[in-house]
Amino acid sequence: MSEELSLGIDLRASYFELFGVEAGYAIETNAIQGRYLDLQRIVHPDRFAGMGERGQRLAVQYAAFVNEAYDTLRSPLKRALYLLEYSGHPVNIETNTVMDAGFLMEQMSLREDLGDVRDSNDPEAALDEVVDKAEALMASLQSEFVAAWQQQTESGFKTAADFARKMHFVEKLIIEAEELEEQLFDD
Repeated sequence: MSEELSLGIDLRASYFELFGVEAGYAIETNAIQGRYLDLQRIVHPDRFAGMGERGQRLAVQYAAFVNEAYDTLRSPLKRALYLLEYSGHPVNIETNTVMDAGFLMEQMSLREDLGDVRDSNDPEAALDEVVDKAEALMASLQSEFVAAWQQQTESGFKTAADFARKMHFVEKLIIEAEELEEQLFDD
């Protein structure tokens, strides 16, 4: 199928290769957006309309690959997890949730603060405070992830994985805070 070969997309390529960026945590998301739009044009189902069912399946497969790669590289947490997987150190975030006691206490405190927002005299200010703390913690974890990952050693990858797991918990808290904000203030 000559159309299949002319796509110029290798489904075995890394997401970094697909978007023409260096493998690393620091990615300029604006830089990959242009490439994403180009790739979307290449894999658009209309290009495959005359190729029958097989062509349509191919279009879906390529589009899914492009979308997953873009979503992964845009998300700080997904990018961190992908970097670890890319370097041969995958993290099973759902089953490996062991955290140090200090981090767990900090999470419990933030979750209590989030739970108290509704009953606060100024829910908007209380929510802003929780979000600010969570975002500051996320920024710190991201910096620590990068420092650990850049060591390119077994202990560095293990430490980076620990930070990625912590990022997962903080991201969930930030999402919950955003959902609460919608409930409270989007009437």
